[in-house]
Amino acid sequence: MKEKLLEIRKQGLEKIEAVKTLEELQDVRRDLTGKKSALSEVLKTLGSLSPDMRKEIGMQSTEIKNIFVDKLNAKEGEIISSKSVLDKPLDVTLPGKKITPGVLHPVTQMCYDLNDAFASLGFEVFSEDDISSEKFVFDNLNFPPDHPARQMMDTYWIEKTEDKSNNERLCLRPHLTGASVRYLLKHGAPARFVYPGRVYRNEDVDSGHERAFFQYEALIVDKNISFSSGIVMIQTILEKVFGREIKVRMREGFFPFVEPGYEIDMECLVCGGKGCKVCKHNGWIEVMPGGVIHPNVLKSANLDPEEWTGFYINIGLERLVMMRYGVDDIRWFHSADLRFLEQFK
Repeated sequence: MKEKLLEIRKQGLEKIEAVKTLEELQDVRRDLTGKKSALSEVLKTLGSLSPDMRKEIGMQSTEIKNIFVDKLNAKEGEIISSKSVLDKPLDVTLPGKKITPGVLHPVTQMCYDLNDAFASLGFEVFSEDDISSEKFVFDNLNFPPDHPARQMMDTYWIEKTEDKSNNERLCLRPHLTGASVRYLLKHGAPARFVYPGRVYRNEDVDSGHERAFFQYEALIVDKNISFSSGIVMIQTILEKVFGREIKVRMREGFFPFVEPGYEIDMECLVCGGKGCKVCKHNGWIEVMPGGVIHPNVLKSANLDPEEWTGFYINIGLERLVMMRYGVDDIRWFHSADLRFLEQFK
């Protein structure tokens, strides 16, 4: 019986060594370790042996089976590592496939261009999470308790927090301005920084509005910041982005976090100021609100409004991209339609 086991071991190792493919390996594995293998036949005869011989033959059979399993696994790894990833031989004479280069999304490219423009003016780039709280998006920004923006019609409140208040009432940020207080609380003043990001509002979607869109906010806080400094900043940034002087106008507007506040418009570049559906046929398009930071906002940031002042602007990124390329519908930017996006290579 011992001699038979040695012969089984020898022949088994030779079979494993001769294997060339995974299909052959499966056949050999079945022959050496399966229910009808020679080893299994030996184990079936153990009952007819003496107790001492039964133990010795059993241990020897198990040892041989373990050797077969280790060798089979090693052989499988060897075959797989040397196997070609191609199902058939490679024809090196065939022409190669053209690689289509990718391109940045036009909104992303505009964001990078603004980053460069503001960096040249000494601004830092800041970011925060998309989920914020009532404290930062409303309370710290001088929004009164009954302001309509706090209601469900405008703001997406996080489920199970809508009945709470202050820092425990969470929402998808409806604007970026809350990040300004967060930054000032951490870094103090003087400060000049920008903070781009996506914001969320329960809007009626049309050619000029989306429920999720991108803003790009900038704030400068220092001593003796003049209103004219804010105007120069706006004109400089637009000129850097579009490569030429852009006509700008400012209209009085109310925003709780600024005093005074302004609607800042630029001439519609889609129609050249003649009027179209993008600018609602008046030749101008609102691209950013702005104004002098409200004293109550400075107090929320632990800054003395008698010592510090500042200037906000909040740019609608998609609208600037629409002006740059003459796009007449904001929904294209969120469509993921490659026919549209490939035009910006």
